[in-house]
This record gives sequence, structure tokens and C-alpha cells, in this order.
Amino acid sequence: MKKMLKRALAVMVVVVLALTMTACGAAKYTANNTEYVIGVSGPLTGPAAVYGVAVKNSAQMAIDEINAAGGLNGVNFKFIALDDQHDATKVAANYASLLEGGMQASLGTVTTAPGLEFSNLSVEDNVFFLTPSASGDDIPKNENGFQMCFADGNQGKVAAEYVKTLGLNSIGVFYKSDDPYSNGIYEQFKENLKGSDISVVETVFTGDASDFSTQISSLKECKFIFMPIYYQPAAIFMTQAKDTIAADAVYYGCDGFDGLAGQLDFSTIPQEISMLSHFDSNATEGAAAEFIKKYTEKYDAETLNQFGASAYDCVYAIYNAMKAAIKAGKEIPVTISASDLSDILKEQFTGEFTYSGVTGSDIKWQDNGYVSKGAIKYVLKEATK
Repeated sequence: MKKMLKRALAVMVVVVLALTMTACGAAKYTANNTEYVIGVSGPLTGPAAVYGVAVKNSAQMAIDEINAAGGLNGVNFKFIALDDQHDATKVAANYASLLEGGMQASLGTVTTAPGLEFSNLSVEDNVFFLTPSASGDDIPKNENGFQMCFADGNQGKVAAEYVKTLGLNSIGVFYKSDDPYSNGIYEQFKENLKGSDISVVETVFTGDASDFSTQISSLKECKFIFMPIYYQPAAIFMTQAKDTIAADAVYYGCDGFDGLAGQLDFSTIPQEISMLSHFDSNATEGAAAEFIKKYTEKYDAETLNQFGASAYDCVYAIYNAMKAAIKAGKEIPVTISASDLSDILKEQFTGEFTYSGVTGSDIKWQDNGYVSKGAIKYVLKEATK
């Protein structure tokens, strides 16, 4: 009986120890940190790599600048970027690796579908993340998540408000119904277009479709086509439609259009191509121009886009929020756990903290994690005269 009791107690001790180790979660991974660690999961290879590479390059550039200036009270930062190929099934492994690498704060993910998975995973460990470009409305649904980019709902709302000012009777829409990014923007666009007299010719595609002849035929009379999609299918559509859609028509997209310049020969497309943006890649003055100069000197113009500009701002916003917290009396040791740092950063981002950088001035965040800043219509290509 005593032997059985001893065995039972031994088993209970093992179980308690195992549960304790599990409960420590992310905290134990930061115990040996000698640098503050920021992580991200994004597409560094594959069709969406132009986004992930821009985020990796820009975030690292910000880290290098901060470290060269003395870090945070003499402590440097480290940036870790892992490849998810825009595949949500790869995020869990990346997330675990980032935690094991001592991650204390994160840029989350680069794109929306993986971002939804990252957001869910980060809740239990209370990991703060400020994503540069995962724009899904549900990305910041948990209190530890924030966006530097416009949420899809915000993009859809701003796009609808812009379209209402154009005096159009009808517009065309081309979107991907099985993509959370595309569908999310369009649903909010439709909602915010209600009450206007604008009729909509709606066309959709799904999966890896690459023949858009049917959709082009449906939209051939439209002089304005809203395309809340990523740049790869947009480039295919524009190439196939160049001689069918009116030459004076306008293609209007959101941040997914970023990357078109490297995918499409603009000289072959007669129509105007424009997008909703918070970054002007042709800026000649101000913070955006300074970022462009530094980025192109260090990397190249081919991967320059607003995803990278936003990531650069994310790193600096986190750094400045940490500085503000320390100034307010908070202690942030280099071995601080992800959860403890998250509590500090959440207090800053939902308080009076503001940030001015490459993608906007006096940027603030709502309690739901959405960003508040101005948007512009950025013309990628003028209509051919």
C-alpha cells in the first residue's frame, strides 16, 4: 500500500512539474536573452515573397539603426524572420521556434491568412504583436494584437468613401471570394457603399484561376473597376484585359496592389492603375523619402513597397513605446517575459502614445487594435494619353 502511495505521489509530482513547465510557456525562453528579441513570420519564398522580403529587410534596417544609436538604454535588439510561404499551416511551427528563440514582441505575420493563425496562437502566451500588413479585420481580435496597416474593413470603408466622391453611376468589382483579405475588404466596401446611387457589376474568382476572360467580358463597359486583390492575379487580369477594358478606365486596388511594378510592364497597359495607400514610394521629401533613400541604398528598389515601410514603422513604434514606458517608471529588463512586456506595450498602445514615421504622422491605435491614420490615393501608373 505504501509503495503504491509513493508511486502515486511520484506520478503526481511529475505531472505537476510538467504542467508548471508548460504554464511557464514563453516566459522561460527569455531567461537567457542578452538582446531584446522581435520576431515575425512571413513569405520569404514563393509568390508572395516580395511582401515578406520587404518586411524582413525594412525591420532589420530599423533594428540596425536603433542598435547603432545605442539600443534601449544600451541594450541591443535582435530580429528573427521565419518563412511561412503565405501558408497558414506553417505558422504554428514558426511561432514555436520564435518563442524558443526568446521572442518578446512580434510583428505577427505579413499576410492575413497566416495572421489569423498567429493571432490565435499568441493569446495563451499573451505575446504582443504589431503587424505591418496582415490586414484582416479579425487579426487584432484579441487584446494583444495591433495593426500598423489599415484593417480590411477600414480599407473597404475608405475605398467606398472615395468612390462616392467620383460622381459615377456604376462601377465594376473584381475580387477573390475564397480569400479572407479580398472578401473582407469587399464586404466592408459594399456595406459602406449603401445609400449611394452607384450600381455595381460584381465578378469573382476562386483558387488559382488564371483565365479571367469571363470576368473581363462582364466588366468591359465599366470605367472604374475596384480590385481588392493581391498583385499576382491583378497583373494577369490587366494583361488579359488591356484591349477589352476601355483605355480610359481606372483600376483601383488596396495594399495588395503593392508589388505590381515588379510584376507588370506598365507600358503595355493603357488604363490608369491606382491604389489606397499609406505610403508614397515616389516621395521626394519627408520621412517617406528618407526611408526610400536608405532602403534602396541598402537593398534595392525592386522590393521597395508599403509592406516594408510599415514594418520599419512597426519596429520603431515598439521601440518608442518601450522608451515611453520606461520614462513613465516601468522596468523592462532584457530578460522580461513576452507576457510581461505585452502588458506594458498594450498599456502604451491603448493609451496616449502616438507615433510619427514613414507611413503617417500622429498615429494612434484604437482599443480594438485598429490603427488611426490618414490614407492617400496613390497612382501607380497614369492612363496612357
